[in-house]
Amino acid sequence: MITKKILIGGLPLLASVAVGGLCAGAAQAARPNIILIMADDLGYSDLGCFGAEIDTPNIDRLAKNGLTMTQFYTTPRCCPTRASLLTGLYPHQAGIGHMMQDRGLHGYRGELGKDTVTMAEELRGAGYATSMVGKWHVAHVFFDGKKQLDFKSQKPFWDNKDNWPLQRGFDRYYGTIHGVNSYYDPFSLVNGNTPIEAPDERKDFYYTDVITDKAVAEIDRFAGGGGGGDGDGKPFFLYVAYTAPHWPLQAPEAAIAKYRKRYLAGWDKIREERYQRQIKMGLIDKGWPLSPRDPRANDWGNVREREWEANRMATHAAMIEIMDQGVGRIHEQLKARGLDQNTLVIFLSDNGACDERVSANWYDVPSRLRDDRAVRVGNNDRTVMAGPEDVWQSYGIAWANVSDTPFVLYKHYTHEGGISAPFIAHWPAGIKTPGARTEQIGHIIDIMATFADIAGAKHPATYQGRQVQPLEGRSLVPVFQDQARPRDTPLFWEHEGNRAVRLGDWKLVAQNRKQWELYNIKIDRTEQDNLAATNQKKVRELSALYEAWARRCGVVPYSQLPKPIHRDNGAPE
Repeated sequence: MITKKILIGGLPLLASVAVGGLCAGAAQAARPNIILIMADDLGYSDLGCFGAEIDTPNIDRLAKNGLTMTQFYTTPRCCPTRASLLTGLYPHQAGIGHMMQDRGLHGYRGELGKDTVTMAEELRGAGYATSMVGKWHVAHVFFDGKKQLDFKSQKPFWDNKDNWPLQRGFDRYYGTIHGVNSYYDPFSLVNGNTPIEAPDERKDFYYTDVITDKAVAEIDRFAGGGGGGDGDGKPFFLYVAYTAPHWPLQAPEAAIAKYRKRYLAGWDKIREERYQRQIKMGLIDKGWPLSPRDPRANDWGNVREREWEANRMATHAAMIEIMDQGVGRIHEQLKARGLDQNTLVIFLSDNGACDERVSANWYDVPSRLRDDRAVRVGNNDRTVMAGPEDVWQSYGIAWANVSDTPFVLYKHYTHEGGISAPFIAHWPAGIKTPGARTEQIGHIIDIMATFADIAGAKHPATYQGRQVQPLEGRSLVPVFQDQARPRDTPLFWEHEGNRAVRLGDWKLVAQNRKQWELYNIKIDRTEQDNLAATNQKKVRELSALYEAWARRCGVVPYSQLPKPIHRDNGAPE
């Protein structure tokens, strides 16, 4: 047994930490603060500690002194992942089986169900102060055409606030309710329950930096008088949801310029270098072949507009580096306040890299800025360079292929490239072997169970008079303590008809309307050797598990989903 002096809410305490986890007698007194940091559309290999050439020294330092999980899974999309994260359920159980539209079915309401309890509600009930900054994306949002996005209308963008953060367990909130936004003047920005505008906040508004500023201020507030900031001594839970590096590709010019020359080497060379680096670092098995370049992407040798392409990836990298600087500031504030030893910090992404190609006709892409300048949208005009406020671009299939090295496919899909996320946990008082790396399997549904475990919270059967679904996930605390946590139950995924089930080393996966593919993930995690034809018995076994899960969780075939319900204001959700 090791006795450590730790600090909870700024107050020194003596607590015992046993090899097998927190001692029962000290668990209540030594409950850690919790900071959950989520990136948006960050690919598996987009951090230095996961093989990237992008400068992420602060996140890398968390990994060096914490625990890295190399087989951690999310869902294939932003809002379903957030629904699972917040509730410990599969997204269909939580009410967000697809996106934010209400399709009249329990699993497709487009907002968190009333039969769920969020981690904020559960932790607050266990005595934690709770706060959030950043992207919410689990509540309905309506658009009056593009008038609101173009600053031509002040019409409310919500039908109700029942599922906004303050109504779902957070004491304080600052961020955006909608899922995709400008970094310079984001739509649906709110403080608490009150909509606000970026220009009123600060003249040099850049959303990633503002999220960091608010997170640092919350730590200061917590530490100033205990967890609640008012002398109550509570431990705290802070959820920091960055939007970086989700499109639009927007970043300050100086940050982009640093990377332009680096990416003139092209996606083929960068991807191969990441792959070799991952093998050397021990992140992946050298027996897993690098998946081939996406057939829709050109050989770099045939690319004409190389400066334009390099600028797109340079902007993506700049957005990640700025976020990394923010993570560094958050951790430095913890240290400055003496809170770093017994604060669990988890960093992860919400899904794999994004190959979406932004279009001007998309409902949530603005046409004009606040000063009435036209927004230049899309990925086809090679004269328009990504980065400025008036440009909305994404970085395309080829660079997304780099971000997901060594895997296939992307966000939306249930192949490894869509659901494999970098995951880092830093907790000096609770992680047995700093700098360790594990291949044990984790899933986004496990996060809430983990927080409940270390907080001493008990998941309720009812909440505010309503029945609550039991948790699907399992605590990661044994993994933090180097203990084996065999995954003897299957894991499941479904999004837009893309579906998968993993049990042990076997994974069954399919794209929408396509046949099942079967892979032995232990020897072929890059999904190159489809064994479905030669192992029909395993296909039948896993597909039967999937069908039973889909029935239990209310999954509807994508082609059979009802159309979104239209509200009285004429706008679909």
